[in-house]
Amino acid sequence: MDTYHASLEKHRINVLRGFEILDTTAEQPYDDVVFLASQICQTPIALITLVDEDRQWFKAKVGLDINETPRNQAFCAHAIQQPTKIFEVEDATKDPRFIDNPLVTGAPDIRFYAGVSLVAATGEALGTVCVIDREPRTLTMAQAASLRALGRLVMSMLEMRRELHKDKAN
Repeated sequence: MDTYHASLEKHRINVLRGFEILDTTAEQPYDDVVFLASQICQTPIALITLVDEDRQWFKAKVGLDINETPRNQAFCAHAIQQPTKIFEVEDATKDPRFIDNPLVTGAPDIRFYAGVSLVAATGEALGTVCVIDREPRTLTMAQAASLRALGRLVMSMLEMRRELHKDKAN
């Protein structure tokens, strides 16, 4: 990574950490979002991820028992590179970026991934709302629109949570 991109990434990490959300306990509103994402997109797995320096951490999850994965395995680390688009992988076993990924070659056996970036008001992509399936597929237009709406909702929730914590600190 060149100096310019390293500087941008350091800034993104600082913005993420400023939300003081990493490693917090489960919260029902976020759990509700992943439940809805899973139902709407008809996938067994849905996550709210936050992409930290060396890991992606799950604020909320449906269909997985783990709390984080290494960043170098994270589909979401790719998704945040194009924050204005849904990052969709129809069949990870046929995608050269993911064909050897341990999350594809072993549990949870990812085949399909779709993620929408959580973009702070200042423009940094902090993580995603994503859905995962063990079967290759694509999102319908309605599912894609719903996933975008859920991403905006989560970002609003994160912003409100941060403001509440600022108010309590003062």
